[in-house]
Amino acid sequence: MNYRKPSKLWHAFLVLVGASMLAPLAFMITTALSSPEGAMRATDNVLEMLIPQEWNWQNFAEVWEVVPFLRYYYNSLGIAVVVTFGQVFTSACAAYAFSRLHWPGRDKLFLCYLATMMVPGSVTMLPNFIAMKMAPELLASAFPGVDWMAMRYLGTGVDAPLVGRLIGLDSYFALIVPAMFSAYGTFLLRQFMLSIPRELEEAAHMDGCGYWKIFRIIIIPLCLPGLATLTIFTFMGAWGSFLWPLVMTNHDELRTLPLGLQAFQGQYGTEWHLMMSAALLMLLPIVAIFLMGQRFFISGLTVGAVKG
Repeated sequence: MNYRKPSKLWHAFLVLVGASMLAPLAFMITTALSSPEGAMRATDNVLEMLIPQEWNWQNFAEVWEVVPFLRYYYNSLGIAVVVTFGQVFTSACAAYAFSRLHWPGRDKLFLCYLATMMVPGSVTMLPNFIAMKMAPELLASAFPGVDWMAMRYLGTGVDAPLVGRLIGLDSYFALIVPAMFSAYGTFLLRQFMLSIPRELEEAAHMDGCGYWKIFRIIIIPLCLPGLATLTIFTFMGAWGSFLWPLVMTNHDELRTLPLGLQAFQGQYGTEWHLMMSAALLMLLPIVAIFLMGQRFFISGLTVGAVKG
């Protein structure tokens, strides 16, 4: 079959589309390196928006001094790592049960599980909020004599590794636990596991392997592309989450980076140069995670695209 070579006009169109996608990133970088006055002028002058008159690299250092940016970074990184590990683990276990094990009502329950993907997050936010609010009371009824509402981490300052309540609102528990389960992650990994030949499991059973050992030494290694894809998606979602931490937290010590960016927006103006510097610093872990898992990510997206 003969394919026509794309024309130069088509190439020019693709370059224009690519440049339009990179324009916001370029504006972020130039604003982050501008002075406060230059950042304000850049909103009115397109040329200065692309090429600042002066380059202020100290903006990146100033970000850490104006607000407790290190605390926000610590919170976001810790929450994103724990949520990613928990969601990948629970999704892998659920996908293994739905794809490789046989038990009554498996397929019907999986359809009900998938139906939850059609429910918007804004609908489930209120029930999750009520559940987190009532968690100390429910635990108090299960374990009489323990005041879960009053239990807090030992550290209470900005420099402490853990702050806030142990459970309930204003706690790491509320920021992490509801995000550790995903119907989409289960569906994604189930599709990978269905493509694994049954003969591998049968051979492992003949060698005396149980379900858990088969899951560890056969299923997980063969699902690395899917696990890497889910890891990237989950980390990006947890890292950039804004609404749920906003609802769950009241104290500055528990804020994450998306909430911390609000500190640069005051009542009478916005420090655009510092906000864009902080946004660039926030972008670095996402870029690093994507570059490290790019090979698995691409193979994970293209799995099943070629038949035969």
